[in-house]
Amino acid sequence: MQNRIILASKSKVRKDILDKNNIENIVEPSNIDEDIVKLALIKEKATPDIISKNLAELKANKVSGKRLGETVLGADSVIDLDGELISKPESREEAMKILKKLNGKSHFLISSVCISKNGSMIWNYTDKATLKMKNFSDMELESYLSKITDENLYAYNVYQIEGEGRNLFSSIEGDVDTIMGLPITKIKEYLNLLK
Repeated sequence: MQNRIILASKSKVRKDILDKNNIENIVEPSNIDEDIVKLALIKEKATPDIISKNLAELKANKVSGKRLGETVLGADSVIDLDGELISKPESREEAMKILKKLNGKSHFLISSVCISKNGSMIWNYTDKATLKMKNFSDMELESYLSKITDENLYAYNVYQIEGEGRNLFSSIEGDVDTIMGLPITKIKEYLNLLK
């Protein structure tokens, strides 16, 4: 019987999605250095999809290697703009640069999840949503950024689809849970198989 999962992420949004779906969970972040992994994968010409999948797997495997017998969920989300990987901003200046890059263009938001047991992946899934950003002036982008708290900016990348960020887009195609970082329908389907 599947009792609970360990979430290898400190993302409040991912925890909230699990809680809302009545999936008992405890949080144990993997604390891997994502930047080093991303740089190594980019050097190997890995696509954003592969980078997202590898990071989710790495996080889940690291925690599950310490939590033998437990089911561990790792997750990662990235933005793919014409094949370029765009990571979370580390400053407001960087956030503004990202918004300017996305301005008026379509991009993919890729979310990967991995379930591991005893240090090895037993299941994974990657989903992709397409978002088209409206055209904004620099002043409008600065005004948008001024409404976003630091905590939210650094946690959810440059937009929050469930809040202010929804107004940035002229079209959104794909699963909202994928955009928020956890394609929960597929996770639930798999967890039901473990029961």
